[in-house]
Amino acid sequence: LCKISIFFWLCRNITKPAHDLKKRGKRSFKSSMTWINSRLLLCIFFQVLNPFYIFQVFSIILWMSDRYYYYAACILIISLISIGLSLYEIRKQSTTLRRMARLIVNVTVRRNTGEEECVSSEELVPGDCIVIPAEGLLLPCDAALLAGECMVNESMLTGESIPVMKTPLSVSEATYSSESQRRHTLFCGTQLIQAKGGGPAGNGPIAVVTCTGFFTAKGDLISSILYPQPLDFRFYRDAMKFLLFLGLLALVGTIYSIVILSKSNTTWQELVIRSLDIVTIIVPPALPAAMTTATIYAQSRLKHHGVFCISPPRINICGKISLFCFDKTGTLTEEGLDVWGIMEVSGAVFGELVPDPLFLPPGLMLSALASCHSLALLGGQALGDPLELKMIESTGWELTEPENEMGLDSEFGKHRVLAVMRPPVSEHPSQGNSVSQPVAIIRRFPFSSSLQRMSVVTVGPGGASPVAFLKGAPEMVASFCLRESVPSNFSPTLREYASQGFRVLGFAYKHLTKETNLSTVERVEVEKDMNFLGLLVMKNQVKPESAEVICTLKLAQLRPVMVTGDNILTAVNVAGACGMVQSHERVIFVHASPPTASSMASLQFHQGDGAVATINTQETIDIPAQGLYQSGAGYHLAINGMSFAALCDHFPEYLPKILMRGTVYARMTPEQKTQLVKALQKLNYRVGMCGDGANDCGALRAADVGVSLSEAEASVASPFTSKSDNISCVPLLIKEGRCSLVTSFSLFKYMALYSLIQFASVLILYTEKTNLGDLQFLFFDLVLVTVLAIVMGRGGPSDELHPQRPAASLLSLPILSSLLVHTVLLILAQLSALLITVSQDWYVPLNSTVTGAANLPNMEDTSIFAVSGFQYIIMSIVITKGYPYKKPLYYNFLFVGALLVFFALMSWLVLFRHTIIHQLLQLYDINDMNYKLLLVAVAALNFFICYLLEILIDRGALNCLHNLGGKRESKKQYKRLDAHLAGTPSWPPLNQPLFPTQCSVIGVS
Repeated sequence: LCKISIFFWLCRNITKPAHDLKKRGKRSFKSSMTWINSRLLLCIFFQVLNPFYIFQVFSIILWMSDRYYYYAACILIISLISIGLSLYEIRKQSTTLRRMARLIVNVTVRRNTGEEECVSSEELVPGDCIVIPAEGLLLPCDAALLAGECMVNESMLTGESIPVMKTPLSVSEATYSSESQRRHTLFCGTQLIQAKGGGPAGNGPIAVVTCTGFFTAKGDLISSILYPQPLDFRFYRDAMKFLLFLGLLALVGTIYSIVILSKSNTTWQELVIRSLDIVTIIVPPALPAAMTTATIYAQSRLKHHGVFCISPPRINICGKISLFCFDKTGTLTEEGLDVWGIMEVSGAVFGELVPDPLFLPPGLMLSALASCHSLALLGGQALGDPLELKMIESTGWELTEPENEMGLDSEFGKHRVLAVMRPPVSEHPSQGNSVSQPVAIIRRFPFSSSLQRMSVVTVGPGGASPVAFLKGAPEMVASFCLRESVPSNFSPTLREYASQGFRVLGFAYKHLTKETNLSTVERVEVEKDMNFLGLLVMKNQVKPESAEVICTLKLAQLRPVMVTGDNILTAVNVAGACGMVQSHERVIFVHASPPTASSMASLQFHQGDGAVATINTQETIDIPAQGLYQSGAGYHLAINGMSFAALCDHFPEYLPKILMRGTVYARMTPEQKTQLVKALQKLNYRVGMCGDGANDCGALRAADVGVSLSEAEASVASPFTSKSDNISCVPLLIKEGRCSLVTSFSLFKYMALYSLIQFASVLILYTEKTNLGDLQFLFFDLVLVTVLAIVMGRGGPSDELHPQRPAASLLSLPILSSLLVHTVLLILAQLSALLITVSQDWYVPLNSTVTGAANLPNMEDTSIFAVSGFQYIIMSIVITKGYPYKKPLYYNFLFVGALLVFFALMSWLVLFRHTIIHQLLQLYDINDMNYKLLLVAVAALNFFICYLLEILIDRGALNCLHNLGGKRESKKQYKRLDAHLAGTPSWPPLNQPLFPTQCSVIGVS
């Protein structure tokens, strides 16, 4: 929080020490920039000294000392290219960040003496008062607006392309916070579209600097890019644990090789090299790179469909999403609204619905519709909220600018005018009707999601008849009105339209006295003791894609939730229209109230009446408190923001249960949306959030997967940005996430099995006093394995969402048992090939006086080469998963092509006589075709057994072993709670008020 004292627009209390802070402020800014440069050097240092690259350097030195020159040279070249590409990307990102952070412009600063000075933005410090130019400024700091109005584009920060109107701080607001008073704050990095009004000198709006450098909102975003929130994903943790296991296995292999080689009278240098070589085999250096290919392919496919990602590791998390939250307006429903009608107060009740504002007689209601907005004029075109644009358009009134640049309009008593609303010119006095008078807007108190209202101060021609108008949520507007002015049928009328899905706004007015200083009057004074005017009813159509997507998610056992700032009945109706709530399902409204001086906090559950479209919150049904599960009908809970706040504060014991059954969260502030997402995550849900990026920024960032619907290619408001204006991107994102996750599992298993195949081959050959040749290693590692690992990740996602989510643990029983079974079978196949070789009549034993690669070519090595070469190929088929998360293997044409080429190549190498290729690979020339076919048969048998066992494991053949200890309780808290609620028919207790003292007694576990 920052204390601001506003005095003659000069901020005297905080600008006194400004000159003393200049050098320190400038030094602080420059050190921040240096910090970015030093961070680049630090990244380069850590990139080169990454354990992965250190391990590769160790391996290259070891291979060079062992005269594996070709292989070492290839790995060295690949490593240098990889490091170069990584450093290029780091350099590119650093340059982009530096360009984002380095914002230097000239600004005009008003000193506490009243003088104005043009300075560089580098010299700004908190407390400086700056003069905002008319347009075009890219704001270099965070500043609180003190005088005038500014229209800005905040799409860089929020992803919201709609211009935002900023209004000045109220003098009475002694405590300032940029988060709670965003409508009064100009944020660093946002583009100024238009500015008007200003301080006493009239040179332009005045703002006081509150933050500079990395302390601004933009700086906070840059910091979040430099230091993103760490991903808590089990897959990555398990991968590190498994690498540790491979390291332990390498230790065992090293000890075994020392024992075997020491019996062969090997020199100690050879003994050390051969033993350490085991470590480079069992721990695959290419594993990290291979695991990123799945997300790279997924990111490319998403970009092709108009979904952009700034955090690729989150793609895998998309595959584990179990709950998705949706904003309503602009996300589930159309952004624009159509005016359905106006209901003006007539006596003590509402009059008839007027279908079009053009039919309204001249009067306060028409003036309120025309003037109570935050629109601005730019280039002759009105800019602002689509709802307000539609409202103004329906009246036929025209938005115009003041007559002079200082905003002093002689037509309206020389008041400083922000905007003028003029009625249609088609009205003529000769028709016998009164004529609407133009209205000038003098003050604006902007809309805020937390306040749920906005207001304006207007005057008529000559400055006469000052009137304040209030617009907002009908319940909120009514609370600021005199009780006798609110129609007696207010509640039933509001329920009627809200339950049908209409967007309803309330309007009120108050005549201001001549003694009121219109330029300094406070919001609190303006908005009290108002008179209720009427309701504006607008139709917000559900997007045609919404129902289809919600249906898809529900069929896939993914829970959809609506989080909106709209009326609860409107939200429930939209939930029914888009399929979140079925027509046969019940809606129970949750009402929690905080304690007052005369009553305790209370919590009640009231059931709606029948179908979703006719829900009534007042007329509750007296049903025994026996729940709804016994009747076979499902139910959903609906709660508004006020009740949600009271629930969190006074009934935390009930919060998890309500979250489990809550489907509609209405009248939620941006902070409450974020709080809801975090509360759901505490129940072990993987939470997705889809919104338009305006009021949903906090929730989008807090969610495991945030999707912003925006025309921009990327937005820092969320990890994912969709250029589509509907939620059809959500199933696509989940499909790609599941595909990427399953592919990452397959690649991890393949790289692990590749290491284990080579590990077994080397240890078997060590036992026989020989080893694979240099080019044989090169052929396996760089030709077979690398190409297969690259192309096997190209498989696309399935066309449908399966109800079962893919596993996220590498250390689960199916994964570990699969690796164990395959490893055993692979070793048996290699041993079988060796035994078949040594049992042949023509077999000639190795020369025992020569060891290692010097013994090449030989029969033992050739037999192991033949079978293990096929194993690298067949295992890529066995562990490549298809349905239900990916398309079948044959859709991956490059992979199928690579398989055919490598099968043909290996068959040629095994079956046919020596060529120059055989000589280069140091393969032994064996003339026995039956023997060669037998080796191919061993590989084929190995394939069929592994493939069959993998299918059995995938289909749950090990479930019987898993369930030997009885049915285990889920580790997910939400699953345990769901099972508990399913077996608790007495919850929720309908029509029974609960109090904090009873929470530990009634239905709480």
